[in-house]
Amino acid sequence: MAAEGNVPKIFPSSHKTVVILDHSPFMSEPCGQTVDFDILPKQSRAAPGIIPLAPLAKSLWTCTVEAASEYARVVYDVYPPRSRDKLLKFVITDTEARPLNSWVEEEQSLSNVLQGLAVVGPPSESDDAENCSVMHGLAMAVESLCEGSEKQLEHKASLADPEEPVVNKGRVVCITTVKSQGHIQMLEECMQEAIVQHNKIAEAADKLPITHCELVLIHTVPVGADNNIQDEPNKEVSSLLSCEVHSVHSGRHIAAKLALLVQKHFHLTSTTITGIPMKEEQNASTSANYDVEILHSKDAHIEILKMGYDSSGFACSKDSFGRETVILKWCTPKTNIIELHYCTGAYRITPADVNSRPSSCLTNFLLNGRAVMLEQPRKSGSKVISHMLASHGGEIFLHCLGTGRSPLEDPPSISEGTGGRVTDYRITDYGDFMKENRLMPFPVPQEGHILPAKEATAVLERTTRYWPLVISDTIIFNMASHIDPLPTLITKTELTEDEVVECQKSIYHLVGMESRSEPLPIPAMGTRGKGPKRDEQYRQMWAELDTLLRAHASTSVNHQKVLECLQEIRRPAEEAKESSRKAGKKEEVVVKEERVMTEQSTAELAWQEIQRYKAMSERERSDFEVGNTNNDHFRHRQQTEVSSPPIKKLKTSLEDSQGKQQGGPPSLLAIWTSRINSKYASRHCEFAGRLTAEGNKAELYVNLNKDSTNGTSDKPTSVKQEKRGP
Repeated sequence: MAAEGNVPKIFPSSHKTVVILDHSPFMSEPCGQTVDFDILPKQSRAAPGIIPLAPLAKSLWTCTVEAASEYARVVYDVYPPRSRDKLLKFVITDTEARPLNSWVEEEQSLSNVLQGLAVVGPPSESDDAENCSVMHGLAMAVESLCEGSEKQLEHKASLADPEEPVVNKGRVVCITTVKSQGHIQMLEECMQEAIVQHNKIAEAADKLPITHCELVLIHTVPVGADNNIQDEPNKEVSSLLSCEVHSVHSGRHIAAKLALLVQKHFHLTSTTITGIPMKEEQNASTSANYDVEILHSKDAHIEILKMGYDSSGFACSKDSFGRETVILKWCTPKTNIIELHYCTGAYRITPADVNSRPSSCLTNFLLNGRAVMLEQPRKSGSKVISHMLASHGGEIFLHCLGTGRSPLEDPPSISEGTGGRVTDYRITDYGDFMKENRLMPFPVPQEGHILPAKEATAVLERTTRYWPLVISDTIIFNMASHIDPLPTLITKTELTEDEVVECQKSIYHLVGMESRSEPLPIPAMGTRGKGPKRDEQYRQMWAELDTLLRAHASTSVNHQKVLECLQEIRRPAEEAKESSRKAGKKEEVVVKEERVMTEQSTAELAWQEIQRYKAMSERERSDFEVGNTNNDHFRHRQQTEVSSPPIKKLKTSLEDSQGKQQGGPPSLLAIWTSRINSKYASRHCEFAGRLTAEGNKAELYVNLNKDSTNGTSDKPTSVKQEKRGP
C-alpha cells in the first residue's frame, strides 16, 4: 500500500497525451493569413518584364500541423523519449481514426510523427464531409489511454498484489472546428460514454482503466471569420472527465495558443536571454545585441516563484498572447565549461523559435563547449549571477547557481549570521548539546512503546525550555563548577529523593557564597566598564535560577520540591527588601505631602498679596513701591505672616523680597515684587535732598534748629522727633 500513495506523482495527467487532428474537408480552407513568397528585392520587382509572385495562403490543416508539430518538438526536447516520462500519441480523424504512433519508446520522436503526417497528406475537398466526424478520434483516444505505457506496465508487474489498481490518468488535445455550444456538449457526452465503456472492457482485457481524463478542445476558424464559440475554463463533467474549451483563429494565433498550452500542460516556463552580442550578417565588423527566448522546466526558477518577481529583483514581461517570461541578462566574460560552479539543479532547454538566426547562433555557440553566465537585471546594487547555460552530451542545460554560500567555500564567520556582530555565543555548550541529542537507528518499536521520534522531540522540548544562546545573557550556566549537578538533573523526566537532595545542596552552596560575599564568575565578554555591582549580580543570578526551576516545576512533584526549596530560602530576604521598600515609599509620601502643603500656602499668600495690591490707593501703592511699611495694608500682611504657621520662612521687608530666596524656587510674591520694582525704578526720579544727604536719608526742616529773632521754643525738637522720611 506504500507504493499506491506514490502512483499519482509518478504518472500524472501529462504522462500520456493524445493529440487529435481533424482531417475533414473543412480544414482545407485557407487560414486567412497570407505569406509573401516573393524573395526578390523591391528594386528588382519594379524592373520592367518581371511579374511579382502572388502571396500564398496556408490552409487550416497546414497551420494546425505546424502548431501541433511545434507542440511535440518542445515536449521531446525538454523530456527526451528515453526518459519515458512524457509520451505523445497523434491520431488523425476524418471518416475513421488512424494513429500515427504508439506509446513505445522507439516511436516517440518528432521525425516519426512527421513521416506519418506526410503519408496522410492534406485533406481533400472531395471527401464526404457528412461522414467525417471527430468522434472517431475521441473513441480511439480513450482506447489508447487504456493501453498502459512501458513504465506503467513495469510498475504493475512490481506490485505485490496483482489486483491492486494502478492510477491511470491522461489528457486529450483535440484540434477541430465545432458548430455550436450544443456540439461541444455532444462531444463531452461522447467522451464520457466512451470512457465508461472502455473501462468495462479494460477490466476484462487486462488493461488499465482510466482514472481521470482531461479533454482540451481547441476550436479554430480562419482569420477574420466570425467566431461564436467562447472560451470555457476547466470544468468537471464527471468524476472521470474534465473539459476546457479554447476558441482561437488560425495562423499565428493557433501557434501561439499551443505554445502557451504546452507550458501549462508540461510544467514549463519561458526565459528570455537579453543582451546577446552577435555580429551582423551583412557586415561582420559590427555587432548588435539580440534576445533569445528558451523554454525549460519551471523548477529552474523555483526560488523566483517562491519570492515573487518584484521582491527578488527579477524582471518579468508578457507578450500580446499572454505568455509570461523571466528576463536574464547575458553576462561577460564567458567561462569555460570545465570550471567548477556551485550548482543546485540542471534542466534541459529548447529554443522557443528554433529557426531564428539568434537561436541558431546561441545553440551552436553552446554546443562548441562554451558556457554562458546569466545574471539578474537589478535596478540597483551589485549584479547576482543566478544561472548558467552549458551543454553536456550534445544537449543544452540551464544550470541554477546558488546565490548564497556553498559547501565548497570556507565556513562563515559567526558574526555573519543572523545575530550580526554578536560573537559571544555558547558554541562549546551548543556542541555538547548536539552530541547529547544525536539520533541513532532504532528497530521497529513494539506495540505500546513510545516512538523514538516522539521521545527525541520530548527530550528537545525539555532541554530547551530555558537555554540562553549568548554567554552574556546567563550567569548560572557560566558557573557550572558551583551549581552542578542542578542544571543537568532538572531536565530529567523524574527526580529521585537523592537527586532532589543534590539540587538542594547546590542551592545552599550559592547561599553560602552570597553570605561570604564571594564574587560570581561572570565573564568580561560582552560587558563594558566595571559591570554591575556584587549585590546586583547575585540578584540576577537568583532571578535566573528561579526562571530555570519554574520552567521545569511542572515536570514532576520532586521538581516542584526543588523550586519550593529556593522560594523558602529567598523568602526572608525578599520580605526584608519589601519592608524597606515600603518604608521608603512612606517617607517619600510624607515628604511629598509637606512639599505640596508648603507650595499651596506660598501660592495662597502670594495671591492674597496680589489682591491687596489691586485694592490699594495711589498713595498706598507709591508707599509700597518705595518700601514704606507704615500703612494699614502692610500691618495686615505682617499680622498674617505672624499668625500663619511657620512652615516656611517668609520675607517681610522689601530688601529681603528683592534678595534670593533660600531653600527652593522663588515664590509668586517675590516674582511679582521684583517685576513691579524693576518696572517703576526706570520711571522714578530720586529726591534731590536724598542725593546730597549722608546715608541716603534727607533731613527735613534743617533751618529750624538755628536761632531766630522771634525766639526759640521746643517745637523744633518735637518737629525733629516727628520727622519722617519721604
